[in-house]
Amino acid sequence: MMKNYMEDVVEEILTRVLKEYKDICKCEKCIEDVKALTLNKFYPLYVVTEQGNTYAKLHELEMQFHTDILKEIIKSIEIICKNPRHLKS
Repeated sequence: MMKNYMEDVVEEILTRVLKEYKDICKCEKCIEDVKALTLNKFYPLYVVTEQGNTYAKLHELEMQFHTDILKEIIKSIEIICKNPRHLKS
């Protein structure tokens, strides 16, 4: 099975970050937009084997890797909050 490991990493970090934001829209459309915008800032990291998955997890442990993703998630949240694709109720 081939998958983009970056999707898992962004999903995990985004879930933690969203707990800190109280006054933003957390509808499915906004969350998906934040994920897409964030993922577009990084090269995909496709894995197809357990060995590739292990390599990706080791890469994820690097502090700069985590910091870069966190920074882009926060930027994406700010952009999407200012420009949601749906009408506010």
